[in-house]
Amino acid sequence: MSFPKEFLWGEATAANQCEGAYDEDGKGLSIQDVLPHGFGARTEKPTAENLKLKGIDHYHRFKEDIALFGEMGFKVYRFSIAWSRIFPTGEEEKPNEAGLCFYEQILDECEKYGIEPLVTISHYETPLALAEKYNGWTSRKMIDLYLKYCKVLFERFKGRVKYWITFNEINSILRQPFMSGAIMTPKEELSETDLYQAMHHELVASALAVKMAHEIDPDNQVGCMVVGITVYPLTPNPDDILKVMDLDNDLYFFLDIQARGEYPYYAKRRFEEKNIHLNITEEDRAALKNTCDFIAFSYYSSNCATCDPTLGEPSRSNMTPELRKNPYSDVSEWGWQIDPKGLRYTLNRFYARYQKPLFIAENGLGARDELIPDGNGSFTVNDDYRIAYMKEHLIQLHEAILDGVDVMGYTSWGCIDLISCSTAEIEKRYGFIYVDLNSDGTGTMNRYKKKSFEWYREVIRTNGESIL
Repeated sequence: MSFPKEFLWGEATAANQCEGAYDEDGKGLSIQDVLPHGFGARTEKPTAENLKLKGIDHYHRFKEDIALFGEMGFKVYRFSIAWSRIFPTGEEEKPNEAGLCFYEQILDECEKYGIEPLVTISHYETPLALAEKYNGWTSRKMIDLYLKYCKVLFERFKGRVKYWITFNEINSILRQPFMSGAIMTPKEELSETDLYQAMHHELVASALAVKMAHEIDPDNQVGCMVVGITVYPLTPNPDDILKVMDLDNDLYFFLDIQARGEYPYYAKRRFEEKNIHLNITEEDRAALKNTCDFIAFSYYSSNCATCDPTLGEPSRSNMTPELRKNPYSDVSEWGWQIDPKGLRYTLNRFYARYQKPLFIAENGLGARDELIPDGNGSFTVNDDYRIAYMKEHLIQLHEAILDGVDVMGYTSWGCIDLISCSTAEIEKRYGFIYVDLNSDGTGTMNRYKKKSFEWYREVIRTNGESIL
């Protein structure tokens, strides 16, 4: 079970799910500050029940947290920068110095422990002011505002950050246009043309950010990232096969453009049949030629699809409620299919199609953890279920590497318990580190190592050899 010598082992977090301090040191409001229920309805202003406003207090405890990451032996730490900490409304002439200084301190701590940073530039937290003024990414104005933000990051952190991701799970805009694209228009009222125009603006911005990053520092490596949605046909009915093909094309649409540099062949028919008319300039087409250096993706589960709504058991996942449960897969407490072999399949199909290095940016098990005495005067969690989940996925990751897939690294989600993106609660815990926080906001915020902490530390120390 030996992995490549330079394999990047680590973990991932997102600013909006861990930092808290939503109104400190000049930070402006982001779209997450008005989403107190995850994917639920947004509010006009931040409300007390929004646990993300408090986060896990990483803003004040980052040194303690990164010291624990260092103890685990991380080779890489994927974190995001909050856009509204740097430009509170997105339109300031100069960036917020306090925000930049905060992330410099994050990098200081990473360097102290020899941890390579992997920075996500935009992770579901567009400044709220840009959503309200421009209807988010439906406006072409967003491209220049995003690039101004990128330029500040690339120049300020030149030589300190090598790996970047332009947008977190960029394809999620199809399901969550406000959270992913800062689009104020209600989803049921949003036209296909406006949605795809917003997608186009993001894709152009991503490509131009790649170009800018390479110009500022040729050593920069810039990746795109998608939700690695893996869907199987529920039956061998050819109609089910074609349905899965269409769902795959929803995902490939984003990867084809970012990895190949142009709109795919199947977009023409899609646009014609949906009466979608986009404003795509020749400058846009030239910009898209700046393709990503690597492909990052999240992988948690798989699902099935069928053209017959009477067949199969509906998925219990709030992420994919219209899909079907795979009768051959186990299911998590939140209805997500547990399918380790699907990870090997996903890695192979991405690599076969694009021949670019791959990075697993998110993978993990959300579960209800029970904090118990550890016998040494502290507390722990016996999370053997998390260890089993990760072990099986890492075995399949290794199989993909043996298949010949070029995999750069693996950052599971998340190294420390975070506020859930989809439900805005803390009960769905992913971390190797337990945070004493409840969804009603009570708790000490103390950190405790789970059983999986020591397990993953040994995996990293042995470069995967301890997995079996």
